[in-house]
Amino acid sequence: MALHFREATGVFRKTLPFVVVRLGVGLGIGIATVLYFGIVAWIGFYLLEAGTISGWIGIVGLLLAVGLFLAAWRLAARYVLYLVKAAHIAVIAHVVETGEVPENQLQYGKAQVREHFAETSALFAVDKLIKAVLRQFNDAVVSVSGLFSLSSGLQRLIRLVGRAVAVAASYIDEAIIAHVFVSQEDDRWTAAKNGVVLYGQNWKPVLGSTLLIVIGMYGIALGLFMALTPLAGSLGTLSTTFELVGWVVVGGMVLTVYTGLLKPWVKTVVITTFLIESRGDSPEDETAERIAGRSERFQELASKADGGTPKTIRD
Repeated sequence: MALHFREATGVFRKTLPFVVVRLGVGLGIGIATVLYFGIVAWIGFYLLEAGTISGWIGIVGLLLAVGLFLAAWRLAARYVLYLVKAAHIAVIAHVVETGEVPENQLQYGKAQVREHFAETSALFAVDKLIKAVLRQFNDAVVSVSGLFSLSSGLQRLIRLVGRAVAVAASYIDEAIIAHVFVSQEDDRWTAAKNGVVLYGQNWKPVLGSTLLIVIGMYGIALGLFMALTPLAGSLGTLSTTFELVGWVVVGGMVLTVYTGLLKPWVKTVVITTFLIESRGDSPEDETAERIAGRSERFQELASKADGGTPKTIRD
């Protein structure tokens, strides 16, 4: 199994400015979330105590507030968080392939996203299709529960492995997007297709190492949570309110480390592993046919690649 931890950690250190930006964006969204629901709760309690609204109207208002928040979150995730993540992927791919860090990596990453994907919707179109192909391919190569008569306990274990593979796939699609950034193909659909084929040729070391580090990431997050629980317990001796605040602080600290540091590091390891393992390989027609036989979404991706789309995707 290929574990390029040393190379990936070096790349991670070199792209720390993007990690800081992601931490800042995440912190800003977290603060905005607390303020938003704090204001909503204050207005709701004030109107209820004043008798201006009834309990049912308050519940409806709360549901509307939650709906507005979810809509705003999806918008932020699509046009802020994901674009920052895509720009980070572009810089990681550049560092892995060249060994050099762009002079202004934030500007470089932003420029790479604009160059390769004319619009944000184009980036999502490619990524969505890659995710669908990976899900079908990984399910086909990992699942064996339908081939044998297995005990219920073993079947549950296989389903658990399947869910772990699904989580791992969420990082592998980023590795294929990284391949799109460094590919010499003018057509990005073709670059995405070739990236999937290269994954099909190297799926064992890439998926195996990804599963290992994803499990390790969850272990680290759990260990950090357990280490911080005494903080909430000590505050609980003061009052229930302080205990609640303590749990919120503990949860926020763990979530910040998990999303701001662990996930970007795992992403860097997966991208580095994929690019190194597939370096020098050429997409093989036999592998493409095998993937097509397991995934009709790959057939869709291949048809887009064969359709002679422009250099920048405008679907």
